[in-house]
Amino acid sequence: MKNIFFPLCLLLGTLQLTAQTELELITSTVTDYIEGTANGNQARIKKAFHEDLNLYAIDGKNKLITRSGQKYIAAIEEGKKYNRIGHIVSIDYENNAAVAKVSILMPDIKRMYTDYLLLLKVEGQWKVIHKSYTFVDYPK
Repeated sequence: MKNIFFPLCLLLGTLQLTAQTELELITSTVTDYIEGTANGNQARIKKAFHEDLNLYAIDGKNKLITRSGQKYIAAIEEGKKYNRIGHIVSIDYENNAAVAKVSILMPDIKRMYTDYLLLLKVEGQWKVIHKSYTFVDYPK
């Protein structure tokens, strides 16, 4: 029995480390998006986003609006600090697919965004391949 116990513990410990490593990698990608956008760092946003990413939302008339990730990045002024306070609400993943929920507070315009990010592990790197978002205004 002792001969099985140690290898089993080692295997379970290795699986635990692998799971933590993937979660850390996903967190790093999402953080690149959050901090890159807040700090006007296009390179960090490009690192987080897959080049074919699109953004989706519903406008005030209940119509679908889409925007390319490239347009989103181009609208971020390099080096400009934006008053955006973002944090990761949750991350769920299985194998090479993940979903992250991110909350972005924008005090200047009294708005709270909720982003739903779909990520895939592409060629060993976690990339945001899809972003859907919504927002609520709060009293000014």
